[in-house]
Amino acid sequence: MSPNPDPAPGVMPAAFFGHGNPMNALEVNRYTAAWRAFGEAVPRPRAILVVSAHWYINATAVTAMPRPRTIHDFYGFPDELFGVQYPAPGLPELAEEVGDVVHPTWVGADVDSWGIDHGTWSVLVHAFPDAAIPVVQLSINADKDSGYHLELGRALAPLRERGVLVVASGNVVHNLGSMDWTLTDDGYDWAQRFDEEARARMLTDPGGVATLDGHRDFRTAVPTPDHFIPALYLAGLAAASPGGDVDVLVDGYAYGSLSMTAYTLGLPRPDATGQGGSPQPPAGLPPDASNI
Repeated sequence: MSPNPDPAPGVMPAAFFGHGNPMNALEVNRYTAAWRAFGEAVPRPRAILVVSAHWYINATAVTAMPRPRTIHDFYGFPDELFGVQYPAPGLPELAEEVGDVVHPTWVGADVDSWGIDHGTWSVLVHAFPDAAIPVVQLSINADKDSGYHLELGRALAPLRERGVLVVASGNVVHNLGSMDWTLTDDGYDWAQRFDEEARARMLTDPGGVATLDGHRDFRTAVPTPDHFIPALYLAGLAAASPGGDVDVLVDGYAYGSLSMTAYTLGLPRPDATGQGGSPQPPAGLPPDASNI
């Protein structure tokens, strides 16, 4: 398959990525290979709208600058990671489109404060390495509940018919306080239980992802909501697309307490021979952070 075919009529796919360690931006592992395969499988978008765990503020806003900066929103990592730039253009007019499709929800236009954070560029450097497609970020409103985010995701669905690739980036399970650096490719029992329940709902009843706060492992798997909420945006998009197929792009665990599961919406499944439109990352690659 040739990378990034020309846009085709119809509905653009969407995705949720478990982005994990920022060092994934520099690595070649089974997760980053899946992200690259995804970028090669989708029609080339007019723009990419990203909901990243790392723009978590007390408002709903969208970036509206023509040249968003690359934000290195972390510390304690190697200089090489701070040197990564993702110079994708913005698309200010998309801010107005977002406001129109989610009306009456108010969305502010951020013209100078944010940009492209590592929850976005650590994935896009693999999926779309040429950084030529306009990128716009939609903030996570920390003052709103799960139902708000699910419905906002649902409201974004018309953008998929306008050539916009909606991407959510976080981690379904994200407990930094419980990380064990020796568990590079394993998850605690509670992490696996919660991730498996999230998967069951995402694949069969995506609207039910918003009620996972009732799961017995929720408080441990989701001690803070910032990384979980992006999954609600893909769930909302899936709920707005009856018959829209959600598939697992790649799955696994890192450091015991992170789920690396990624989902796609609206990409064809492979046929019985293993051929088809779904991205197929190479087998045998190492896990997260094993080849730093």
